[in-house]
This record gives sequence, structure tokens and C-alpha cells, in this order.
Amino acid sequence: MSFLYVLAVEPASEVLTKEPIVPFVILLIVILVVPIIFERLQLPGLVGLLLAGVLLGPNVLNLFQTEQPTIRLLSNIGLVYLMFVAGLEVDMEQFRQTRNKSLGFGTFTFLVPLIVGTLVGRIFGFGWNASILIGSLFASHTLLAYPIISRLGVINNEAVTVTIGATIFTDIGALLVLAVCVAIHAGEFTALGLTTLLGSLFLYSAAVLIGFDWAGKEFFRRSGDEEGKQFLFVLLAVFLAAVGAQLIGVEKIVGAFLAGLAVNDVVGEGPVKEKVVFVGSVLFIPIFFVDLGLLINIPAFVASISNIWLTLAIVIGLISSKFIAAFLAKLMYRYNWLETLTMWSLSIPQVGATLAATLVGYRAGLLNEGMLNSVIVLMLVTATLGPLLTNRVAVGLMTSTVSVTPDASKPLYLDTTDTEKPLTVVVPVYNPDTEQYLIEMAALIARQAQGRLVPLAIATTRPAHMDAPQLESAMAKADALLDKATALSHDLGVTAESVLRIDDAIALGITRASREQNANLIVMGWGKRTGFRARLFGNVIDSVLWASHCPVAVTRLLESPTKIQRILVPVQNFTPEALRPLRFALLLATAIGAQVTLLNVCDRRIKPSSIAWNKSNIELLLSKLALPQAPVVEVVPHENVAQAITTAAKNYDLVILRSIQRRTSAGGLAISDLTSQLVAQLSGSIVLLGEPQKSNAAVIREQFLQRSNRTKLER
Repeated sequence: MSFLYVLAVEPASEVLTKEPIVPFVILLIVILVVPIIFERLQLPGLVGLLLAGVLLGPNVLNLFQTEQPTIRLLSNIGLVYLMFVAGLEVDMEQFRQTRNKSLGFGTFTFLVPLIVGTLVGRIFGFGWNASILIGSLFASHTLLAYPIISRLGVINNEAVTVTIGATIFTDIGALLVLAVCVAIHAGEFTALGLTTLLGSLFLYSAAVLIGFDWAGKEFFRRSGDEEGKQFLFVLLAVFLAAVGAQLIGVEKIVGAFLAGLAVNDVVGEGPVKEKVVFVGSVLFIPIFFVDLGLLINIPAFVASISNIWLTLAIVIGLISSKFIAAFLAKLMYRYNWLETLTMWSLSIPQVGATLAATLVGYRAGLLNEGMLNSVIVLMLVTATLGPLLTNRVAVGLMTSTVSVTPDASKPLYLDTTDTEKPLTVVVPVYNPDTEQYLIEMAALIARQAQGRLVPLAIATTRPAHMDAPQLESAMAKADALLDKATALSHDLGVTAESVLRIDDAIALGITRASREQNANLIVMGWGKRTGFRARLFGNVIDSVLWASHCPVAVTRLLESPTKIQRILVPVQNFTPEALRPLRFALLLATAIGAQVTLLNVCDRRIKPSSIAWNKSNIELLLSKLALPQAPVVEVVPHENVAQAITTAAKNYDLVILRSIQRRTSAGGLAISDLTSQLVAQLSGSIVLLGEPQKSNAAVIREQFLQRSNRTKLER
């Protein structure tokens, strides 16, 4: 009753101020519902979060104030997380391949926009310090179109790799300029003070990049596969780096970005990175964008837009300066126009570092409200224009990527001609309804490769409860499943060696038994990803995909594999890894006498002559591989890849897809990949072929053992 009385007497804003849990609950509702609504309307979820902040802020409903302790804390965490994810998403391996050229283009795309932005600031009456900060906002860029170039298969193009590598230089340079400008604005600043700051920043950066990298590798090596501890270590690293940056007098986002670069190699592409990025993407980073919306004053925003010249100068200055930088790279490195335009389009979007630096400059008093509003418009324009241009121009680079790579002619993982050991297929059986089709699929592959089949059943229990009645029941059920699997295998003419394993977790039992059996392939039944817990902690299939040492075929079979006559294999790029599902399909097709079609979806604007040329190149590539039979090649022009594959799949009995982990934009918001779209849309039989993901701990242990062995040999 007292709570109802308070609600009746006191304004809602005062209640929200007194109860910190209430704004947190409202924020959870907003970040859960609003992006879904806007994505249904074909609008970016970021826009919805910004508008939600405007509505909840002091200028409309007045439910939230940006200075509320809860909002301030969560927004600061989101700001730090945003820059950490930006550093974490940089592909260090690609950067190392083109480091010198990335430095060259990074210099161009940093200095030219910095000069143009500074001139814009001076023209509109800003002081030198604020103008240089505005220039630094132009200098960075966000790889928002990474999923597009990944889907088109042009990541290995040198111009694309150089642009990706340049992100490191532009973001670090922009953050350094921000640190210096904010420090100068904070008080009287002398040459000695500037020298001291730069020296401290250099030592601090070296300590983070080298120290955190070493500490991370040692911790991951010693902690083994304990993902919980590794997750906490990464969180400690990012916030410790943020606090360290503030101690030397620079902004915490500088430390967060450096921490992302430092632990980049440590976390790799493993499950720890997926969980770290996931927590930021679904919780903290969206709250940061809501808080950014709280700062937008609608009357002032409209007034700044009505005074359009500043906004136009910022947008045009950014786009033109990025084009000049790409053109200079064209002259220096002799890129063609398609590569130049791709570099330009990739460097246009301004989201992560730009928004973070703008908010810091605004809170420090360097930038006014009009500049904040103009930068928000800049973000909306460039975040839309950049990916659209990339999708239009990068498709032309595909013609140069259809070629035989040095590794393309080597036997792939289902070709056992390079080893004396027979192919071993492990089939976990746990669902009587899907067991028959699973065993048939695995038996056909094993028989065709003259290998062996290992039906596997897992009975779970706690280590200290080996006499539990539940374990007895689980073992009896497992024995029944294994007996049925052995009988089915015998009918199909394949030798089966059943294995019953007692373990404390199903996924660990599967991966451990597969390793013990030296399996070449794991065939599993479908498991739907549902619920918050499944997304955060992963289900059995996710865990097996991450931990397995060999490929995993996740199947959803609506009919017996022996009845399959037509198999469709969509392939976007033609690397050895991308062609592995084709090898799997051909091995299965040879066993049952089916026909395999390789489908490549190209841009609908490509001329018919170019389509025919691409098709002939693909057929030439396939003719040079040791394939058991030649697949039919189809090249289909379409504006929507997922829709084209879904339409074509209606005429086939089975679709085989390659499982690729989801990437996120540098803003941290998840972007669904092509495979996840297809899984949701396809209604027929599917095989999702996942490649083994070597764990970070395993990589670090291997490196440690190699160093130890070298040391012993030297001694």
C-alpha cells in the first residue's frame, strides 16, 4: 500500500530516481522490444534505440535523466564495451599480411579527413582545439559493411584487407588526438605537460598491448577450457585498461580499444569471444545508445537541422575526404577503380569510435549541442550510405576471386586418399525419432569412404553418483539405442562399433569420445536454438561445434537419405574451406546415386556475359580438383542471396550449408549471417556443416609446447 501511495503522490521521475532497479527494468524492455519493431519496419535497430532515448528523456516523458547514477553507470560500461568490441573485431591475421600498405592507406584516410574536419570547424567558428577534435571525428571509420564483403567472398582482395588493417591506425590516431585535445581543454597546458602526456601514453599503450597479451596467453593456457574464468579475465582486462587510462589522464575509451587489440589473439574466434561480444551487444552497448538519445534536445535538434549548413559541411566533408584518401591509395598502390570505390565505401561509416569520441568531447565541453546533433545525422547517413555502396561496388571484385588457390587442389577433410587410416564417423544417438535417418546418413558416408561407423550414447551423471538410479535408467536407454543403431548399420553393410560413455555433460562426452576414436566426422541431429540461456551459454550442438577436433554435420532430415535424388550446395566464395560442403555432398551423392548442383548467387546487375564467364571459371576450378563426380554449376543473378537460395531449394531434396560464426559490427550489434537466415527460411532437409574451432587454450598450449621443445633442442 505504501508503494501505491508513493506512486499516487510523487511524480514518476522521483520514484525512478529512488528505485534504481526500476530504470534498469525499463531499459531491458526497451532494448528487447524496440530493435525488433524497427527491424520489422526495415529500419536499423540503432535508430530505434536513439528514438527511445529521446522519448524517455527530459524533453518528452522525463522518465530518465542522463545524470541518474544507474543510467550513468550502465552507459559508461556500454561506452567502454563499444570501443573494446571495436578493437576485438579487428582481424589481426589479415592486418599482419598487409601491414605496410595498411599503414599507408591508414595515413591517408586519417590525415586527409583530419585536415578537412579541422577546416570545417574553423569555418563555423570553433577554436583550434575543438576544430582539431572535429577533424579526429572524421579520421576514424567503422567496418559496418564487413558482413557484406564476407558474404561476397572478397575479403582476400588486397584492397579490402588493406582497408580492414587501416582501421587500427585510424582508430588509435583518432583516440590519441581526442586524449590530447581533452587534456588541453582541461586546463593550462604547457609543452612539458604535452610531452609528459605523450610519454605516459606511449608507456601505457606498450604495457597494455604487450602485458595483457602475455598475461592473457598464460592465463588461458593454465585455465584450460574453463570458459567462465576466461570470460571474467577478459572483462577484468578491459575495465582495468579503462581505469589505467584515466589514471594517466586520458579517456577510458582509449584503454578499452587498446585492451581489445591486446586480447585479440588470445580469445581468437572461440566461444569466449562469442560470449563477451554477446553480453555487450544485447545489454550494455544498446543502453549506451539509449543514453545518447537522452542527450538529444528535440527543439535544439530541429534548430540545428534547420541551420543545415553545419550538418551539410560535416557530411559532405567526411564523404569527400574519405574519397580523396582512397584515390591517393589508388595512385600509390595501383588499385583499379572497383577496388578504390570499395575502399572508399568501407571507410565511410562513422559509428563506433566517432560516437564515443563525440560523447566524450560533448561531456568535456569541447563540442556544443549543435555539433552533437550533426554527428548523429552523420552517423545515420554514413551508416546507411556506406553499406549500400559496398554492396553495389564490391560485387565487381568477385570476378577476380574465382580462381584456384594454392591449397584448392589438396584433399579436403572427407578425402582419405592421403592417409592409411579409414574414415571414422561418430554418430551420437539420443533421440529414437531421429536415430534411423542419422544412422543411414552416417552409414552411407562411411561405406562410400570404406570407413567405420561409431554409434555413441552418452549417459550423464555427477562424478560422485555412479550408483544413482537415474544413471541405471539412462544406461538402459542408451543400450537400447545402440542396439538399434548396430542393427541398422548391419543392414546397410557397414561395420558398427558402438560406444557407451558415462560423462558429466553430453557435449563433453561427445567431443571426448570422438577424440578418443580419432573421428573424421561427427553426424548429429538437429537442435533448435531457443531461449536466452541457449544464446548466452550455447546448447549441446554449439558446444560440440566449438570443442570438436573434426567437422560436425548437423542434420535435419525429413526423409530417409537413401531417397535423396537432388542435392543443392550454395557456395559464395571459392576457398578450400568454402568448398568442403561440396566434397561432403559429392561423397554422399556417389553413395546413393544423386545429382549435386553447386549454386552461386551473383549480383543481379551483372551482365549476362559476365555470368557466363563466372560459370566457366567455376567449372574450370572444379575440373582441377580431385572430385568423385562433376557437379552441375548454376550461377543465378539476384538482389537477395537468401531469397535466391530459398527459391532454388524448393526443387531439391537436400540443402547442404556451411556453418559460419556470426560477426558483429564494430558497434557491437549482432548482424545475422547468411546461414542463420537460410536455416530459418528453409523448410526441407538440411545439413549444416560446421568446421572445427580450435580452442584458444589449445592453441596457446601448442605454442607453449613448441617453445619448450625448441628450448630443449637448443640446450
